[in-house]
Amino acid sequence: MIGRTMEKLRKQGLFLKLFLVTLISIIAVSLLTLFITIRMSEQLFLQTFSITNGKLLNQMKSNLESYNNAIATGATLLSQNAASRSYLSSGETGAVALAMRTYQMTEGMKSIQSNFGAYDASIMIVGANGRSYSTDPWYWPVSAEELKNHPITKATEAHPAQILYQLYRGGKHEANSKEPMLVASKALFDQSTGKIYGTLYVAIRDRDFKPLYANFTSEGNDVVLLNKEGVIVSSNRSELIGSPDEQLLQEVESEQEGKEKYVAGNERIVLSEYLPEFGFYLVNMIDKKAVTGQMVNVKAVTLTIMAIVAISLVIVFLITRRMTQSLRMLVGQMSSIPTGGLNHHVDVANSSYEVKELGSAFNFMLDSLHDYINRLVETQKQQRNAELAALQMQINPHFLYNTLASIKFLVQQGNKEKAAGTINALISLLQNTVSDLHSTIPVRQELETLKHYVYINHVRYGDKIRVHYFVEPDSLDYHLPKLILQPFIENAFFHAFNQKEEGSILIMIAVQEDQLVCEVADDGDGIELERAISEEEQLPAPMNKRHLFSGIGIRNVDDRIKLMYGEEYGISITSKRNEGTKIIVTLPLTGSKDRKKT
Repeated sequence: MIGRTMEKLRKQGLFLKLFLVTLISIIAVSLLTLFITIRMSEQLFLQTFSITNGKLLNQMKSNLESYNNAIATGATLLSQNAASRSYLSSGETGAVALAMRTYQMTEGMKSIQSNFGAYDASIMIVGANGRSYSTDPWYWPVSAEELKNHPITKATEAHPAQILYQLYRGGKHEANSKEPMLVASKALFDQSTGKIYGTLYVAIRDRDFKPLYANFTSEGNDVVLLNKEGVIVSSNRSELIGSPDEQLLQEVESEQEGKEKYVAGNERIVLSEYLPEFGFYLVNMIDKKAVTGQMVNVKAVTLTIMAIVAISLVIVFLITRRMTQSLRMLVGQMSSIPTGGLNHHVDVANSSYEVKELGSAFNFMLDSLHDYINRLVETQKQQRNAELAALQMQINPHFLYNTLASIKFLVQQGNKEKAAGTINALISLLQNTVSDLHSTIPVRQELETLKHYVYINHVRYGDKIRVHYFVEPDSLDYHLPKLILQPFIENAFFHAFNQKEEGSILIMIAVQEDQLVCEVADDGDGIELERAISEEEQLPAPMNKRHLFSGIGIRNVDDRIKLMYGEEYGISITSKRNEGTKIIVTLPLTGSKDRKKT
């Protein structure tokens, strides 16, 4: 049952592909349209939201400036109050006089305190003479003496002309250390002498300070006050107070420098206003995900997509099935060709125009293929004969003439033993190159051919160029293409020693990492480039070609190897001027040993 179903599905391949492609396209277009619509809506919403929040930011700024104006007015009134100045700066005096000064100072502080009626803040003044006064002694968790040496006071004395706003969180030992407060401080000093006689502190708890801006916040729409060090001194989210945020500071500074109207990141939008009176940045952070999360009705979108897909499914199914019916019939007839043979034509009489054209072309192709196969068989026979003939014709006849002339000269000199050895070497060389018609030969046979060739060259030109063989015994039975190393020995004899009078040629053959590696190295003249595979471009000018045995080019050898075994095998050449040349031939492991392993 399953096999029958799979066979039907296989025959419906084109139908299923068209159906799935069309269906996926409809779904993709629907989702893309939906995504673009939602994206544009989000952008429009965020822009509108940002403009609205920009106006709200100005309102928050106005509220904070009103609070600063109240503190500035209070500081001015306090500095003009002679009773307060006398109380904070005078030395020891009698009890009656001190009581009178305290009373006058208290009355003056009442008028100043009325200036802060709209804010639930605590006022404290501490004099240089050690006297202090607080409108709410229980508000502060530290005493006036401790506050006198506090970092808040030191920062205030360092900037006596300014009102400084600083975050106070208290110490670990203090009962309300978890209650952050924003402390405004102002140094009180004599205008004529510039001497500081006291300090004004106005402290307000964060929960009392938040109403100045928190009424404009909502979920995903947060506000923070950020100082120039990147520390959050106040926020509608209490967990952020006191924590540094360097990234937020960089975004705010970027906006304030005018680089961007507002900073839009991947997750949030940042709007900011600088408050010079406070030395803070009023920052509005809009969480895009939280703000836009309610814009999209996931359930409605899902149902809409499902409805579109269902309707598309029916329409596409009917259309594609009708379009592919005649093609399925054609495929059914073509599938019988492997068993029916090339003479089995398809019948397309009752098919559509396109299928008729395909069927006619297919029938024509069968006839042409049948004729081509017959011609190919004949051509391969002719090509095989031509290759064997070409292999036999690779030997340069001039090499034979010159070798026979050398033998004649040896005979005339009476050196019959050397003449006989030369004749034997020539006979063996011809047998291994002309008579043996196999495409590959064992390494040991190739070595015999090389030794005969080297012997003949030594007879003709002397033994100033010495040849040494280093062959790994395990490599002797592996096969390699015939005359694959001879061209490199020939090049070494007739190219490498044009300047030097004598030298050595090393022939090394070994098995390395499942490859047969053959090296031909000489200590001759060398060539300019370190690596080359084209003797026509890289090697020095050769001697008279009548001296060559075959004249087979190095590039031809490399092409032959790659054609037989693949691109991972071939020839690499390295050379240095006046140091010599090294040729490495890499071949696969083939031959009798390879067959035994498999």
